[in-house]
Amino acid sequence: MTTTDLPEANIPELDGTVNLTDIEALGRSRLDRNALEYYASGANDEVTLSANRAGFRAIRLRPRVLVDVSDVDARTEVLGLPLSFPVGIAPSAFHGLAHTDAELGTARAAASAGSLMTLSTFSNTPIEEVAQAAAGRFWFQLYLYTDREVSAEVVRRAEVAGARALVLTVDAPFLGRREPNERHRFALPPHLSVPNAGSREQLRAMESEAGSQLVNYFQGLVDKTFTWADLAWLRSITALPIVLKGILTAEDALLAAHHGAHVWVSNHGGRQLDTAVSSIEALPEVVDAVRGQVEVYLDGGITRGTDVLKAVALGARCVFLGRAALWGLAAGGEAGVRRTLDLLHDEVRLALALCGKQNIGQVGRDLVRV
Repeated sequence: MTTTDLPEANIPELDGTVNLTDIEALGRSRLDRNALEYYASGANDEVTLSANRAGFRAIRLRPRVLVDVSDVDARTEVLGLPLSFPVGIAPSAFHGLAHTDAELGTARAAASAGSLMTLSTFSNTPIEEVAQAAAGRFWFQLYLYTDREVSAEVVRRAEVAGARALVLTVDAPFLGRREPNERHRFALPPHLSVPNAGSREQLRAMESEAGSQLVNYFQGLVDKTFTWADLAWLRSITALPIVLKGILTAEDALLAAHHGAHVWVSNHGGRQLDTAVSSIEALPEVVDAVRGQVEVYLDGGITRGTDVLKAVALGARCVFLGRAALWGLAAGGEAGVRRTLDLLHDEVRLALALCGKQNIGQVGRDLVRV
């Protein structure tokens, strides 16, 4: 059964969860195979998927003592937007697979927690509705379509709706091979649509006896010719800050900074190129390359407050939750996402105190041993 099949009164009690692993177990239990495999799967042997978490576990903290930590401050800001702590929501497709609240629930939870949501092109909810729920706390993630005018119209919609930045995903000219989705022919349920990326009729035309409906649809939709030289076109159609999501090397980070774009270190949650480096492994070289010219963000493998501090120590301005937010949504809709953010916020504050840091600004490379 999916969450949408169950009455609200039967949603498991969130108060008993004490960490994100508890919420993940709760969320997984609410999903049917189609949704669970879509959210959980990584590419091929899922080496990079596992490495994202393992990379954080390998880093050790170097705490300081005898510091007044009676009132630690986890606040930060991204592109001028204040955050209650350095955690936002990464763009993930199809929140409607998790709960009837869909992207509206995620957006409301992020806004109420003083966080930030990044809305996926492949959302089940129109940009304009999510923007209202997000109360100004949202970025919009973009895939460049083969039809540039269609892309330009989506960008205009996001800008008019109040998006604070445009996040261009750059690591997916083709979708990675997620074998459970291929084996069981992932398809979007009939009651869900993709209002920012096409019609139900277009999706239905991609249904086949083999493979994932999403892969079949994506292959014909996304521009595979887009290069660094084309960023000037994107800049010409928007005044929004541009963030390039999917960068894992110093070379590409330098090019991003040269083009005036901020850098989002990501391997797409281990869903694209398997055996690629983990996000946290890639972070130091990216930060060293850009030398503070642009902001740097990270997603992939965040499950603990100590993970957040490790990423900040290595130069990330903020980290973003992908699957963790979806597990929260599946576990309890808006309340589940809010519980996820609150638990992580508490862990970040505790980790700051136990590391002898009074605020996020004091967190630097001296805190970690890699």
